[in-house]
Amino acid sequence: MSKTERQSEVDALTAELKASPNVFVTDFSGLNVLKMTDFRRRLRAAGAKYVVVKNTLAQRALAAHSIAELDEHLAGATGFVFAGSDPMAAAKVLGEFVKEHERPTVKAGWLDGRAVAPAYVKRLGEIPPREVLLGQFAGALNGILYQVVGALQALHEQRSADQAK
Repeated sequence: MSKTERQSEVDALTAELKASPNVFVTDFSGLNVLKMTDFRRRLRAAGAKYVVVKNTLAQRALAAHSIAELDEHLAGATGFVFAGSDPMAAAKVLGEFVKEHERPTVKAGWLDGRAVAPAYVKRLGEIPPREVLLGQFAGALNGILYQVVGALQALHEQRSADQAK
């Protein structure tokens, strides 16, 4: 690879990092081409992108963005999941794919300007979609309202019983 090719690769990675504030660093060793293609297709459907990177070029791109916390994770077969502005969708796809194939393994993540552990990325993928969370919240509020109504009704019945005596 010539110097200009390496520089264009670093520039492309730098542009991707600038466009995506959320990145997951993965180890893709053990994935064949068919599985890798399937993984990329699923990520693309979720609005994310998967790029296999050379570690030295990735270090240069990360240094251009002053992200030193991920350098220690750049060893072996490394791939970046550029999650865009919605890291939950990409983390969900990543988690589902790992459950099916046990690969790729998450080394680290970069979410909104801070490094996160692989367990955080896994937990992020387990959070239900927004609609489900809103439904759970509405159900919780509804349960509280039923409790208040039940308490008021019991108080009213207690007073009625006291007045009848």
